[in-house]
This record gives sequence, C-alpha cells and structure tokens, in this order.
Amino acid sequence: MTLNKLDELSPHPVMLAPMVGLTHYAVRGSLAEFLPEGAKVLWATEMLNSRRIPSQKQHENPEIYFYDAANGLCPQLLANEEEFIRMSVPRLEAWGAAAIDINMGCPVKKALKHNYGVALMGDPDYAAQVVRMTASRAKVPISVKLRASGIPKEGETHDFDYLLNFIHGLVEAGASWITLHPRSAEQKRKGSADWSLIARLKKELKIPIIGNGDVEVASDIDAMAEESGCDRVMVGRALMAKPWLLRHTPGSLEPIPNAFEQHELYGQFLKGVAKRMKEVYPLDAGMRRMRFLIVYSRPYVEFGEYLYGRVMASNTYEELEAALEKFFATKQKILDRTSMRV
Repeated sequence: MTLNKLDELSPHPVMLAPMVGLTHYAVRGSLAEFLPEGAKVLWATEMLNSRRIPSQKQHENPEIYFYDAANGLCPQLLANEEEFIRMSVPRLEAWGAAAIDINMGCPVKKALKHNYGVALMGDPDYAAQVVRMTASRAKVPISVKLRASGIPKEGETHDFDYLLNFIHGLVEAGASWITLHPRSAEQKRKGSADWSLIARLKKELKIPIIGNGDVEVASDIDAMAEESGCDRVMVGRALMAKPWLLRHTPGSLEPIPNAFEQHELYGQFLKGVAKRMKEVYPLDAGMRRMRFLIVYSRPYVEFGEYLYGRVMASNTYEELEAALEKFFATKQKILDRTSMRV
C-alpha cells in the first residue's frame, strides 16, 4: 500500500490546530517537548495572509518566526487571488514549509468581507480553483481546513451532499487531505461539533480526514477516533492548558495525569513559552501573545483569573517569569471542561 502524504509527514495521531495569535513559534516549541520521543507531527502556524507574505522577510515578525522549520511546519494560508498565491507559495517553501494548509473555515466578518476563509465554501468552483492555483505552484502537499457548511446564498442549501461534492472538487484540484471542523459557519463556536459528519466523509472519501472540534480531555480523543474513524485528531484551545494531550494516543492505556499533575505540566508549558519569547520576541510582541495565551487557557485553570491578573501586571520578561514561578509554586487543579467552545 502506498504511504499517503499525511502518514509520511505527520504519523503521530494527535495534532495542534492552527489558531490566530496562539500557534506561533514559542507555543509550538514548548508543545514539542510533550511529544513522545521520536514522534513526528506537522506543526500548524498562525493564519498567514497571502497578500502580506510577498513583502515579508523570514523571521520578520512573530507570525513568521519559523525557527522550528526542521520540526515540520504547515503554514495556514488565507488566500483567494492567483497573483498573491503565486508569490506566497515559493516563499513559504523557502522558509521551510513541509505542507501548506488553505483556510476555508474562518467565519469572522473580516475574512468574509474579502471572500476569504469560510466564504469560499459558498463557491465550490472558485474554492477548487484556489486549491488548483496553490497546488500548481507548490512542491509540498496542499491541504484544506473547512467547516461543515458555509453561509448559503439565498435559495441555497448546504447539506451533506453539498459538503461531499465541495470536497470532491478540492481533491480533484490537488488537496492531499482535509481537516473538518463539523460546525457550520453560522454556528461559529456555538453548539456542538457533529463528529458523525467526519464518519460519513470517511466512508465516501479515499484521502485522509483530520477531525477537529470539541476535544477537551483524553477520552474525547479516544471517542473522536473511534466514532468518526478520522485519520488524525486535531486539538485546539484545550492544548493551551493541557499540553500533555498532544502525547495521548487513541486507546492508550497510559495513566492520565491527575488534576494537580496537569497543573504542573501547564506550568512547564507556560515557562517554556516564556523562555522562547525572552530569547527572540520583542518585549511588546511577546507579552501581548502571552496575555492572549492566558486568556484562552485560564478557563481550564483553578484560580485562572489570579494567574491572568499576575501576567497582566507583568511589564518585563523577568516580571513574567517571577509571576509564573509564584503562581505555580502552589498546587492547584486543571479542570476537565469549560463552556468555552474549542
């Protein structure tokens, strides 16, 4: 059997989801310490705009700090115009991209306004053309991250048949695998992710399918893998508080860290992020990203508001390090679930 490109580049069963403001170099590097020894995985970057990349230089700002390119990066590209795709793809490859993911899932108004992200799901022909334009310029595999449905135009219905036909078009245009976050564009992060849609796609498609959405604890990884049959489980914001989830494999009998042990691991992760920031990030950029990281991880943390206050009050890396040391000197708990959609 021929090895598919995802198996070759990212054989580990759990992956990090691309997240704006979160999946930058310091976070990727600190998370990498939690992988099992010898494990290989593609690392998602933040969402990168194809209009900006052609005028940027490697390592020019934290979004494109690719110091960890040797680990296997998969930059996520926000793109819909051939001119900028033509200029962006070779540059990303020169910077070390092992694969490139096209964003067709972002539902924010700014992306919709410019026909980026999930807006492309309303136009199957043009979405396929975007993949074709990207694949024709790339030497590395192209993937697409999308939602269960876009925003239907008047009189349209985006049902499962629409989704399946949409993905068939992407595959014919050159997509090597897809990632499905099974919520609609209109849902954004509300409601529940419908993992059954991933299972239905697995029965219909030959390419690898990565599942994403509502993964907060180890048992969710097991359940998504079993219920959907997905080829990989992609974890988003929960990893920002539970970095150890990255090393969990579906069906593993390895003991799960208890709530207090998880708190220690969370502290290890944050200190690793702070260390990398201090080494290469300008102070303002680093502190802004650390605060953003705490915003999305604190709902899982007992007394997370206190941690947030300590970090917000820090104005230098030294003050940040001291704040983290003080907070994690006391045993506390990591919570299983939050009301924050992931």
